[in-house]
Amino acid sequence: MIVILSGVSGAGKDTIKRILMRKDGRIKTLPSYTTRDKRINEVEGENYYYVSKEKFKEMIDNNEFYEYSVHHGNYYGTNKKLLNERIKNNIVLKDIDVNGTEDLLKIFRGTEIKIISIFLNISKQEMLRRLENRDDKLKQEEIELRMERYDYEMNHIGIYDYVIKNYDAEKTSNIILDIIKREQEQ
Repeated sequence: MIVILSGVSGAGKDTIKRILMRKDGRIKTLPSYTTRDKRINEVEGENYYYVSKEKFKEMIDNNEFYEYSVHHGNYYGTNKKLLNERIKNNIVLKDIDVNGTEDLLKIFRGTEIKIISIFLNISKQEMLRRLENRDDKLKQEEIELRMERYDYEMNHIGIYDYVIKNYDAEKTSNIILDIIKREQEQ
């Protein structure tokens, strides 16, 4: 099963991922490849796989991605080989934007691999508050870039199977675990 987890910047995707993996050992994350710089406290292969733009473009040319996009000026992509390996006996949790979600839904809907999509929702005011108070202190330009994308992402929530307001990470993670259990029983 693939569980797509999306949401605006600051919606709590990383926090929810950590809680879900702690609560259910079958849940494994699938980091994207990216050309963005590694942040403080991020771990190669856990948060992302960090590559140069040249390497990323080479991977595109070699058809190594199920999907990829440019987001906030950087490339992000879902590696085919990694997903195919990780899906065996695991629930793959994929943190991805709305464009990547659309692409993965097109690829996997109607196949033997079950895919569900979840959007974590917060208000625009809450998003700004969270971005301004992040531990890794975003630059003002980065905050503005992310705020500009809010309406775009909110206009796409109709593609998701579930939309959850994330104001309490423990409650949200429990809701998602219930969704996964229910979806596996179908």
